[in-house]
Amino acid sequence: MFADIDLSTVKIFDGHMHIIDKRFPLVENDGFLPDEFTTIDYLARAKTFTLVGGAVVSGSFQCFDQTYLLDALDKLGPSFVGVTQLPVTVTDQELIRLAEAGVRAVRFNVKRGGSEELAHLEEMAVRVHELVNWHVELYIDSSNLGQLENRLIALPAVCIDHLGLSKKGFSSLLRLVEKGVKVKCTGFGRVDFDVKQALKDIYSANPAALIFGTDQPSTRAPRPYSDGDILMVIDALGDCANQVLSENALQFYAPKKC
Repeated sequence: MFADIDLSTVKIFDGHMHIIDKRFPLVENDGFLPDEFTTIDYLARAKTFTLVGGAVVSGSFQCFDQTYLLDALDKLGPSFVGVTQLPVTVTDQELIRLAEAGVRAVRFNVKRGGSEELAHLEEMAVRVHELVNWHVELYIDSSNLGQLENRLIALPAVCIDHLGLSKKGFSSLLRLVEKGVKVKCTGFGRVDFDVKQALKDIYSANPAALIFGTDQPSTRAPRPYSDGDILMVIDALGDCANQVLSENALQFYAPKKC
């Protein structure tokens, strides 16, 4: 089926990946500490496609540490952006400093923890959008979206991780997509539904919504990322795949260089 696709020519903005560098603080999450996955490891793994940029996402095991993220962004260069976790007490000066370094969003890790509580979602979402034009990203199971729909729709800009993870609540995810919420086309090994059909449904609801990412190094995923995930996107969306693999993310994250 994919014999005629040269993956090395496919442009990818990796909208969701992690850098794990043990020179910087790591915090156990439910007894879990990830293996190291440095910028060198990541770039070596990304040689199979044409990498045009990406988003370095803070994990639960990195909590509010910014040192690893600033180091990673410096090493990866201006085509990469950061998605960080911050306490509600963060100062305006710190937000501005991080924005200048390439950070573009604040993450609420509802599933794993390590981030600020949802009680502060609206306050932080409005504040970071007004001050530094950031959006918020949520690692959350779709089964929990129903009770949050009205809150999320009211926010300036929102992105949901990993296709929402579960079939239960997928209808809520689609309603949010129709209202402009973005969805990470990532973590295919984490979900409990047919990925190709979900991609088609989300793209049909809003072509600008889907943002592809490798989710490398796929910590705690039942099935880690493989290059076949890119081929799956191409198979599901055909000529529209480039929009999901790079174009949507470039517009949404607006890296310094693209």
